[in-house]
Amino acid sequence: MPSHDIALIGLGVMGQNLVLNIDRHGFAVAVYNRTRSVTEQFVAGRAQGTAVKACYSMQELAAALNIPRRVLLMVKAGSPVDAVIQEVRPHLQAGDLLIDGGNSHFADTARRSQELQAQGIHLLGVGISGGEEGALRGPSIMPGGPQAAYELVRPIFEAIAARADDGAPCVAYLGPLGAGHYVKMVHNGIEYAVMQLIAEAYDLLQRGLGTPSDALARAFDEWSRAELASYLMEITAAILRRGDPETGKPMTEVILDSAEQKGTGRWTVQEALELGVPIPTISAAVEARGLSALKAQRVAASRRLSGPAAEPPGDRQSIETAARHALYAGTVCAYAQGMALLQRASGERGFGVNVAEAARIWRAGCIIRAAMLEDIRRAYAAEPGLSNLLLASPFREELGKRQPGWRLALETSLRVGVPAPSGSASLAYYDGYRSARLPANLTQAQRDYFGAHTYQRIDREGTFHTDWLAENDS
Repeated sequence: MPSHDIALIGLGVMGQNLVLNIDRHGFAVAVYNRTRSVTEQFVAGRAQGTAVKACYSMQELAAALNIPRRVLLMVKAGSPVDAVIQEVRPHLQAGDLLIDGGNSHFADTARRSQELQAQGIHLLGVGISGGEEGALRGPSIMPGGPQAAYELVRPIFEAIAARADDGAPCVAYLGPLGAGHYVKMVHNGIEYAVMQLIAEAYDLLQRGLGTPSDALARAFDEWSRAELASYLMEITAAILRRGDPETGKPMTEVILDSAEQKGTGRWTVQEALELGVPIPTISAAVEARGLSALKAQRVAASRRLSGPAAEPPGDRQSIETAARHALYAGTVCAYAQGMALLQRASGERGFGVNVAEAARIWRAGCIIRAAMLEDIRRAYAAEPGLSNLLLASPFREELGKRQPGWRLALETSLRVGVPAPSGSASLAYYDGYRSARLPANLTQAQRDYFGAHTYQRIDREGTFHTDWLAENDS
């Protein structure tokens, strides 16, 4: 007899932890994994003593579910999602709900939703952030799709989601089609940027100034308890305190300096280019990972390319404080750029995402959770049409106060030859956005010179072209 509230397909660690989270909150869960032994090991091990039901075929899984059926897919993005949908689809009926909880591209989610609607089957594309621990204890959940379909699973999601300090669950309906996966994509883009900014502060202090690991750990621990309080800062301090039991060295000194990526950061940059939204802090972070992957080339180049021999322009303490200010300012710029992209997509992609709600559900559970997200939420709640987060209080005032340290940190990085791509991009973004006039006038003149692309004037309306090869009598 059907008696289960939801099914989950895909028993990787994330999937297993979500199952245990759902079960712990009183919902009956049925599970299926393509490899039978994985299911057997899970129910005999971590799920032992729970009400979780093991299923070994799609038919058995569908038969175990209450109508309308709710099926959560936790499989690798791309073709595996399409394959599982095709496998389970014959066992579903009109009104049933499929939920893609992986990191699918928002365009794929929109396509799948339209295909399934022909059969009357709903699809929610749901971003889930928080890693393995978040899946077990409470993640941030970002659903998109038909709102009526979201209502079918809302009680489960609200029960299992992380809770912010005010007790609100970190889940909200975000919009139609691929809106949920779009918000998760932007979340990951911001994540890339903040991680890179932290790495640049670490590099300046460790490699640029020679700060020992114990002092680094103390600095990041102190920063993580104040205006920079966030999950990523907390784990950075913990990482810097960890030693390698084999060598006795700090763990960071034995880890290869080549960062991997799964694609969501790249998707964010591609989407920003498509919509014409500048996100240089995020773009620089994605490119920094690409450069880090060129390890063999970098090692060879380090023997042939020279760098500066300049001393840092200040004492160690002043530069450490400056690095803190630069990290704060860069982080604000990363959020500003991500939110600007969400706002543009809300209109041009038809998502209608409430940016304040996105900030609200990122306050706990997710990887980019940070104390400043409450101020970000308030800024967009007070002014939904806010053109840029840089203009909102308290960020406008804080960036003004921290500007001397921000600039000193980047000046120091330049002088000692320690790259700071995301930090530099953040300051350039700030300086560019606050500039009433930029040198794009010359760029447009060049375009008109070689391609007759025309230009506009500042003193009258209209579109103009100059014959640049003609003699100039003025």
